Amino acid sequence: MTTVIPESMQKLINHVKEFFPNDLKLQQMFEQCFVNTYTTTMKEQKDGKTFVITGDIPAMWLRDSAAQVRPYLLVAEEDEKIANLLEGVIRQQFSFILHDPYANAFNESANGKGHQADLTKMTPHIWERKYEIDSLCYPVQLAYLFWKSTGRTSHLIESFQRVIETIIQLWRVEQDHETHSPYRFERLDVRQSDTLIRNGKGGRVVPTGMTWSAFRPSDDACTYGYLVPANMFAVVVLGYAAEMCDEVLNNQLLQEECLNLRKEIQNGIEQCAKLNHPIHGEIYVYETNGEGRFNLMDDANVPSLLAAPYLGYLPFDDLTYKNTRSFLLSRDNPYYYEGKYANGIGSPHTPDHYIWHIALAIQGMTSTNETERQEILTYFKKTDGGTKFMHEGFNADCPEEFTRDWFAWANTMFSEFVLCLTGKAVKGSPLYYQLMKEK
Repeated sequence: MTTVIPESMQKLINHVKEFFPNDLKLQQMFEQCFVNTYTTTMKEQKDGKTFVITGDIPAMWLRDSAAQVRPYLLVAEEDEKIANLLEGVIRQQFSFILHDPYANAFNESANGKGHQADLTKMTPHIWERKYEIDSLCYPVQLAYLFWKSTGRTSHLIESFQRVIETIIQLWRVEQDHETHSPYRFERLDVRQSDTLIRNGKGGRVVPTGMTWSAFRPSDDACTYGYLVPANMFAVVVLGYAAEMCDEVLNNQLLQEECLNLRKEIQNGIEQCAKLNHPIHGEIYVYETNGEGRFNLMDDANVPSLLAAPYLGYLPFDDLTYKNTRSFLLSRDNPYYYEGKYANGIGSPHTPDHYIWHIALAIQGMTSTNETERQEILTYFKKTDGGTKFMHEGFNADCPEEFTRDWFAWANTMFSEFVLCLTGKAVKGSPLYYQLMKEK
């Protein structure tokens, strides 16, 4: 594990200290959380790749690893060593996708660790094979933002075309999961959210244009197979992929395939994933089966409905998003909690009344209201449980009660939120353009 803090990172830490000169606790929290991924979770491999554990679990999630290193793109703009380290993360992610695009988490080597007893097509390289759309979205997003931040294209030359072709093929298969999908998943003797019904096939869905997901980014099973925020993320990264296919690979045929699938999924969302709420107006639903069944909620993990403009699916001031946001941040959302120390979104993955720091960060970064942003900042400072680190979920009435004391993704999301308060965001990201617009 890396321990010495590079001067380029220290420069960003000093920037935050100068922006908040009278807030010692915030300074300490940011410094601890910002370097946490770098100092405790990243391991360079002999082949030039970079393996990134999620924290207290010694496996690399495609989603978590991309989110964990995202703020370091600001450092990679000027620090070649950090840029090399991040390029290694992308190359590692691409190799895992080509190993098995249905898997969400991987071992550092073919050591057979993880959930090898699951009833699915496991290999010794795979820690867990819960299929989640966002596991394929995040590496493409990171590759795109790395390109925009550093100007590098070397990470796209070796295997990016094969990765995109693999993703497109899988998402097309899962547009008709019932008829064409080979994917099955069962875990024995666990709670229902850790396995799929119907002998591992999951709940019935009908074609809509959207692509099916077995699990949410919380690693909980979907109630209905069309996970709307994950499909929104797919629309965004297909646009990224099309741009890279055109400008870097000079592959117009593959660009067209990306754009065609993007249009089909987006049409599916707009036609099948909205409803008119009696209080909040037209909103997006969290999940649907394509046959009129909906799940009205949001989960704390990203992608989420709350994160839609952060991901880039729609503008921050989009009317349907604003209606959806009104629903999500109200008691009408079954996982919105109000407590003594904070109000915010939690998850069925953690205990009742537990708010997630990730969700607070997203609420802050998708807000265009400075008062709301400052309120979120106050929530963070009051809910670290005395550790100056972020956690998965915390008791809204007693922040000393929390899940996962080492959860690097949450630390990174807090860091990204604090940086955005100082006017800094990753080049090429929707948040970057929003902050530029607000200046």
